[in-house]
Amino acid sequence: MTETGNRNHRQGFSTRAIHLGYDPQTAHGALTPPIYQTSTYTFESVEQGAQLFAGERDGYIYGRTKNPTQALLEQRLADLEGGEAAVALASGMGAISATFWSLLKAGDRVIADKIVYGNSYALLTKGLTKFGIRTDLIDMTDLEAVRKAAREPFAAVFFETPANPNLRLIDIAAVSAIARARNALTIVDNTFATPVLQRPIEHGADLVVHSATKYLGGHGDLLAGLVVGKAELTKEIRMHGLRYMTGATLSPLVAFLILRGLKTLELRIRQHTASATEIARFLLGQPHIADVHYPALAKGEAKSVYTRQMSGGGGLVSFEYGGGLEKARRFMNSLRLVHRAVSLGDAETLIQHPATMTHAAYGAEERARHGITDGLIRFSVGLENTEDILDDLRQALDAAARDAP
Repeated sequence: MTETGNRNHRQGFSTRAIHLGYDPQTAHGALTPPIYQTSTYTFESVEQGAQLFAGERDGYIYGRTKNPTQALLEQRLADLEGGEAAVALASGMGAISATFWSLLKAGDRVIADKIVYGNSYALLTKGLTKFGIRTDLIDMTDLEAVRKAAREPFAAVFFETPANPNLRLIDIAAVSAIARARNALTIVDNTFATPVLQRPIEHGADLVVHSATKYLGGHGDLLAGLVVGKAELTKEIRMHGLRYMTGATLSPLVAFLILRGLKTLELRIRQHTASATEIARFLLGQPHIADVHYPALAKGEAKSVYTRQMSGGGGLVSFEYGGGLEKARRFMNSLRLVHRAVSLGDAETLIQHPATMTHAAYGAEERARHGITDGLIRFSVGLENTEDILDDLRQALDAAARDAP
């Protein structure tokens, strides 16, 4: 349900996030879509069951691969991302691994950006290699490096933009064009930006993955993942990667909670972004902060990439605390309102230390080579009043400076 009355134009993001695909009159007038809490489904006849199993008829068979609550979530996110279809899974890593296991085979080669989430890095460099899939890590902000890597056959490119943890930006359209010219897939992790701020499919990507645990859910109370893209690809992921390779099934209750989260996604992202922008500017002027990474404040070519593909900086700020690990720890441990935790996109502001937490899967030499320094801090700006977050930062900076030897 994307249009009502005499409207002849596409409805807005939040309107679709709230209404698309559900008519209360189909569920006894219930305003909120029901939770279909069932593991299996009955057939009218043996013949109907056989048709469903043969794929000759659309419907529900067993909850591992498809559920009506999950299906509504998939329909809404596919629409918001501009994709044909989606698959919901039990976690972000479930979404990424199911995608790789479904679409790659032994002997394939993947080109990935050198900066990705620690567990994605482990999957690419350790998990896939056990099954004869090779991954080459390159700096995908350097398009010449991408072109050079693309001279040898490859099956897919994978990257995050903004990247975890230092928020570097990659040109989706340019990389997708290079991959498409060589009949390879482009897979983009859009967790940090969300479809509110960036829609990679509109820039040429084939598939978009999300950790829905983060902004899509938005309240720190669930784990989930989603893949969006062409229907033929998402069907492959559902029937292989989800059904028997991972079994990473999303529960109906969690699907319901993400549907609830989508209703306020645009509002939340706008507030996360407004606060993060103010905080990034504040940090730029602090004597103990060596550098600040925030998409909306990018410079040079990165600024051009940001302008072309994003409509806001998002809710994450990364920064370098001068002096290394011990000084960074002292600052982080001085925070009172802000929680030390490794997730993001929650109502609560969270801070974490990538080198010893989310990106510990990188070895020390790899972190140094890829720019994940001991002083790098990732800051997920929540929905508290901005001035209260700033007050906590001020007192922690002062406390860390006082305690410095």
